[in-house]
Amino acid sequence: MSLLSPSETAYHLDDETLRERLEALRPIPRISIQAFCETPEVAGAIEAAGSDRRMAKAHLRVHTGGIRAAAEHYASAPTPNLVILESQFGPAELLAELDTLADVCDPGSKVVVVGHCNDVSLYRELTRRGISEYVLAPLTLAEFIGLVSQLFAAPDAAPLGRSVGFVGAKGGVGASTVSHNVAWSIAKLFSSDVILADFDLAFGTANINFDKDPPQGIAEAVFSADRLDDVFLDRLLAKCADHLSLLAAPSTLDRTYDFSTEAFTPLIEAAQRVTPSVVLDLPHSWNDWTRDVLQRIDEIVIVATPDLANLRNAKNLVETLKRLRPNDAPPRLVLNQTAMPRRPEIDIAEFSEPLGLTPLATIAFDPAVFGAAANTGRMVCEAEPKHPSVEAFAEIAHAVTGRSSAKRAQKSTRSGLFGLMRRR
Repeated sequence: MSLLSPSETAYHLDDETLRERLEALRPIPRISIQAFCETPEVAGAIEAAGSDRRMAKAHLRVHTGGIRAAAEHYASAPTPNLVILESQFGPAELLAELDTLADVCDPGSKVVVVGHCNDVSLYRELTRRGISEYVLAPLTLAEFIGLVSQLFAAPDAAPLGRSVGFVGAKGGVGASTVSHNVAWSIAKLFSSDVILADFDLAFGTANINFDKDPPQGIAEAVFSADRLDDVFLDRLLAKCADHLSLLAAPSTLDRTYDFSTEAFTPLIEAAQRVTPSVVLDLPHSWNDWTRDVLQRIDEIVIVATPDLANLRNAKNLVETLKRLRPNDAPPRLVLNQTAMPRRPEIDIAEFSEPLGLTPLATIAFDPAVFGAAANTGRMVCEAEPKHPSVEAFAEIAHAVTGRSSAKRAQKSTRSGLFGLMRRR
């Protein structure tokens, strides 16, 4: 039985436990879900789950009332892909109530019962009657999302790659340079396949920084989303190094690049299916599609320089992302181009404090090294392997892929991810 410990009341798990349980879950596909709840605790958990980014595609509606309310509702309406029913009745009354629903429930719909009676024989009888799952209240946010994922994700589906987006708090802070070097570092350090996608279609620089001029790239992927499969995506990739492939931006102005909210979703999902790490070089802009991408991806890195405009913009980003991603860890912060001669700067501690973030890495201003690397189409890690920034890029690579760096691993005794559900 998919039952959680009664001590995990409602959906108020501590932040760390909640994030660990949600971390490994696949996004929920585009399905319709309706819940009929008798208690505010269960209704609150399901409503809170509806705001999680993993539920972004699902259409969720929560009703008051239990099985009887559902039977009355579906007497004149089709049933959705998933029906959640809460019941406080004992076994006999609950089974009798379900009999009234059987005549109005479409055969293709899955039904989950949230009950208040911990009875294994009841669970077996419900399973025999075709109920998809019986879950003991109180229901948690993590359990609800995990349950939906379990019911609608293919059991043999391959794990999804991790998506990491780099965005500048302000234009010109070097977010693209950082993202390109981190993508290269992931590929080299872990011998793990990486796709670097340049989302700045008009002014992207990844093709220049890697000295590549592919005839096709990210524009073809976005504008041909209806035929985007693994084979088509592979044809669009340009090989930059062992384990590193590039989806280059056209970097031309022969058309405008106005996109719908979910225009990049098929591309990100396709890339995640075929590679362990997907690094997104995001433009410094704010519109529907950039907001949507930032809401959906696994990890966000804000790159900033320590001045007032960057602090204001970074604070706005952090606060907005907290609202968009209430169950996820806050974004990472990388301070770039620090110690620039004759430029007034905000002290790193004073810059970080209002954000509530500790910088993941600090990279000093060094135009000679970074400029030479860019002009020769190489990463700093290639051109100057002993440069101090190489260690910073390695630290970022370890963090965004969920790996512990060597020096941190010696200090940490923390175990891996908790299992999503415990059975008893």
